Order: sequence, then C-alpha cells, then structure tokens
Amino acid sequence: MMIRLNSTAANFALAFTALVNARREADADVSRDVAAIIADVRARGDEALAGYTSRFDRLDLDTVGWEIPRAARRAALEGLDKDLRAALDLAADRIAVYHDAQKPTDRDGIDSAGVRIGARWTAVDAAGLYVPGGRAAYPSTVLMNAIPARVAGVGRLAMTVPTPGGEANPLVLAAAEIAGVDEVWRIGGAQAIAALAYGTRRIGAVDVVVGPGNAWVAEAKRQLYGVVGIDMVAGPSEIVVVADAANDPEWIAADLLSQAEHDPTSQSILFTDDAAFADAVAQAVARQLTTLATGNTAATAWEANGAIIVVPSLDGAMPLVDRLAPEHLELAVADPEPLFAAVRHAGSVFLGRYTPEAVGDYVAGPNHVLPTGRRARFASGLSVLDFMKRTSFIACDAASLARIGPAAVALAHAEGLPAHAASVAVRLT
Repeated sequence: MMIRLNSTAANFALAFTALVNARREADADVSRDVAAIIADVRARGDEALAGYTSRFDRLDLDTVGWEIPRAARRAALEGLDKDLRAALDLAADRIAVYHDAQKPTDRDGIDSAGVRIGARWTAVDAAGLYVPGGRAAYPSTVLMNAIPARVAGVGRLAMTVPTPGGEANPLVLAAAEIAGVDEVWRIGGAQAIAALAYGTRRIGAVDVVVGPGNAWVAEAKRQLYGVVGIDMVAGPSEIVVVADAANDPEWIAADLLSQAEHDPTSQSILFTDDAAFADAVAQAVARQLTTLATGNTAATAWEANGAIIVVPSLDGAMPLVDRLAPEHLELAVADPEPLFAAVRHAGSVFLGRYTPEAVGDYVAGPNHVLPTGRRARFASGLSVLDFMKRTSFIACDAASLARIGPAAVALAHAEGLPAHAASVAVRLT
C-alpha cells in the first residue's frame, strides 16, 4: 500500500527512517551465480558465451552471427521515421554539447620552489557499453553512455546487447550508429560484462564498462571492478517531487508515474505542504493508472514503494530530501532557487513547474545515468570523466630539488625507508 505520512505526526521519524532504509534491490542472492559465470567466461571464452546465449536468449550465435554488422545499423537508422530521426539527432547534439563542456584542462606550471608540476588528462583506449534487451529498449541510454565516451576521445567503443530469439531493436541499432559505436555484439547478462572485462578470442577487452542492467549485470560489474573501471552499480529508478498546491495535480501525478513505469521496484515520492493537494495528486495517479499502457508495472511500483509526505513548509522538506539522496529531484514551485540552494544530495535536479524529469531522460543534455539507492550522497552521474584518467607529472632541477629534497629525506627516514631517502640524498651532494 502506498505510504502516506505527515511530518507532524508522532510516529513520523520512525516511519520516515523506515522509508529511507527500505531496500528495493533484488532479494535473490545472485553473487555466487555471477562469480561462476565470470569464472566460466574467463576460462572458456567464446564457448561459454555461446552456451549462455543459447540457454538464456534461445539464440545460436554461430548461425545468426555474433556481431550485428554496420550495414544493419545503418539500415536501421535510414529506416527511421523522419520525426523520430530528428528527435534522436536533437538529443545526440545536445548531449554532445553538454558533455564537451565537461572536458578537463591539463595543468602545467612552475611552483614557488621552482618545481614543474602538473597533470595531463587522457582517454581510456576502449570502453564497453551494456544495453538491456529485456523489459524495454532504450535508445536514449545508448546515446547517454556512448556520446560522453566519444567526446572524451575513447578510441574503441564496443556495445553488447542481448537479442532474445535473434530480434534486435532497430531504435537501439540506430542510436548506436548515431553515437559512433564501433562494435555491437549479441551478448547479454553477466557473461557480457565478463567478456568485456577479460576479452575473448572474438571480443576485445575494454578498460571501462558502463550501462544499466538487471541484478546479474549489476553484480557482475561490482565483482569485476578493478579488472575494469565501471560507471556505478545502479539500482531501481527513483524520483522525489517537491510541489506546492499551485501545480496541476495531473502534471505531478504524471511525473510520479514517469519513474514508476520503469520497474516494479521503482520508487516515486511526493513532498507537499498542502494536504488537499496531496489528496488530489493521489486521485490523479489512480486515474492515470487506468489508461497507462505500462499501468500494471507502474501500479505495482506505486503501491509497493510510493509515498506522499505532507510537511508544514517546503523549506522543511529539504533536509528530508537530502536523507533520501534521490536519483531525480523535481522542485515544482514558482521560484525553485531557495529550495535548490538547500539541496546537497541528488543525482540531478529539475527546476520549476515546466521541467519534468522526463525531459532530462531524453533531450536536455545532462546525463540520465545517475546514482540510485542513496548513492548520490557520495557519487555523481555519468560524465566524460568516467572515460578519462589524470596523469600527474613532476620535474625538478638541481636547484629545486635542493629546496624540497631535504624534507623528503627526513620523511623517508622517519618512515623507515632508507632507500627512499638515499635516492633523494645522493642527488643533493
């Protein structure tokens, strides 16, 4: 049953803490299964991939083909409806412009001791992109993951996507072509993450793996972190909406359902300072669920994980929002800036009544791959920096080493590392 709370109630603190701590990730313990799959792929390579694909996707890779050829991706793009092609192109352009502004600058200078110090940024050589092929197909996610890699300067971008029964979604293929993906492999699940991490005879290893997936995919990324870099271990989608009574209840209901329709484990929460408005939104959600094509999924998520919380003032809601550290946060008020200034923990914030979260999923420009499960307390959304690394550099001459070297010698001796001390001291005599 959807939770209804009032922050002035005597039991609110306990009830809200339970809401914050509620676990929505899959309950099944998949760690052992994933570890076995990873070990199998590492040991048997393509043979293991073919077996898992036959088992889970009912697909003989040797018959259908392991890789979806470039010609098929081009045909998918050329076959798109004109308006849909224009929408994908608009989204791609806006994503590229936004992420291009994220590129860091190199540093190179001489400090007060005469030492040259700085840092140089370079892209990883290869990145892997996982694209789900189950509940829904998301061409927007292809753009959001692939374009920052391209902007960063990644040399090779390999995409894996399960194609159950051999069916590949043409929108996903078209998006891959727009984003400049180099390879598209018909592989899914934890086995795809293992293949990207370790490489096989057919599929070259990559340096970073990004992209959403089910519990097995998320667990594979977690276990393989260190072998490869990852974007994050993502959980179910979530949205928090902070809204006053001047909003149209139908708009806010639609915003809440925009995340509920993703998955039965998604979460949608409304904070408002008006109890009558809270009632109106709840009624609007109920009405919209009866006509929504994804109504069964959305209703399950809303009933299991949804919440409406009435507070005396919206200012007072912001510390509660920070405790949730939501993936998406809408501030649906006439002047959102004072509330926005109070936000410390959120993946992405949508300001004002005319900025629904869904516009950020597609065409606004900032990345929609965001931390979930309260991870916005310490993590950020996907960016160009996920595909780059920083190399520092140092250059001393005799004079600058003479200025700072004695301190290094002293510290090395204090740590009991005489060879460290000697490597500096020998240059000071």
